Amino acid sequence: MITTSSAFIIIAVVLGLILLGILFTFVPVMLWVSALAAGVKVSIFTLIGMRLRRVIPSRVINPLIKAHKAGLNVTTNQLESHYLAGGNVDRVVNALIAAHRANIELSFERTAAIDLAGRDVLEAVQMSVNPKVIETPFIAGVAMNGIEVKAKARITVRANIERLVGGAGEETVVARVGEGIVSTIGSSEDHKKVLENPDLISQTVLAKGLDAGTAFEILSIDIADVDVGKNIGAELQTEQAEADKNIAQAKAEERRAMAVAQEQEMKARVQEMRAKVVEAEATVPLAMAEALREGNIGVMDYMNFQNISADTDMRGSIGKLGGGKKGDSKDE
Repeated sequence: MITTSSAFIIIAVVLGLILLGILFTFVPVMLWVSALAAGVKVSIFTLIGMRLRRVIPSRVINPLIKAHKAGLNVTTNQLESHYLAGGNVDRVVNALIAAHRANIELSFERTAAIDLAGRDVLEAVQMSVNPKVIETPFIAGVAMNGIEVKAKARITVRANIERLVGGAGEETVVARVGEGIVSTIGSSEDHKKVLENPDLISQTVLAKGLDAGTAFEILSIDIADVDVGKNIGAELQTEQAEADKNIAQAKAEERRAMAVAQEQEMKARVQEMRAKVVEAEATVPLAMAEALREGNIGVMDYMNFQNISADTDMRGSIGKLGGGKKGDSKDE
């Protein structure tokens, strides 16, 4: 049978195991042991304080051990404050180690500021040691003779750590270089000069100081490829001539429409005058009837008028027949 003392011992062992489990869960003892083994003096209460401040201790202690082994003077408070600010502690320490190995003066405060600004500080340090080559797409420019020239450039840049915070990125450098290439080609009198001496483009662009206000330092600009494009001047002249032709055709069509409208107007006026003549002729019989009624003319006068009209019509018919015969004889 289990005695009272044995039961007490078992309960004490179980409680001790539970307390040890809670202790090892809440307090990173193994991490503390690793830090002591690496020569980093960290108090166990500091690790408990990190837990209370909702800081993952491994995110701070492991980079601290790495920095200590690399010979950097970095404190726990600096790393913890950067972690609480939302920064990447491990990347900052790696950047400091890379800068220290390359003999680049870089403080923890500046590195942390660059990281919090959203820049990849480790990549910037690596780019400062090993320059990066940025290749632009084909950039087209038109020389003074109207020939299009396309150029592709390779820009060798080195990160300027002093201007990483607030400095423009790669897109700005590419845009400025493209603008310089277009202006250089456009100022050339002949496209053949650009093809013969493409280094003139790089020399002109480098002289403009395009890296001002950017996070990079331009080391060189090399023209990788130059091609001849379209004859833009000839195309513009052709389009202008086509536009002038369309304008002339539109004006001619306008004049033709005005002439047709005027012709139709004249025809309408002729028809109007004919109507007036017919209207005037229609009043003649009425006037003669009125004269007969009033006795101004006699019946014999009216008969003579009819005979004269008949003779006139007959002479007209004979004249038409004679004219037709003469025309037929001529045709034969």
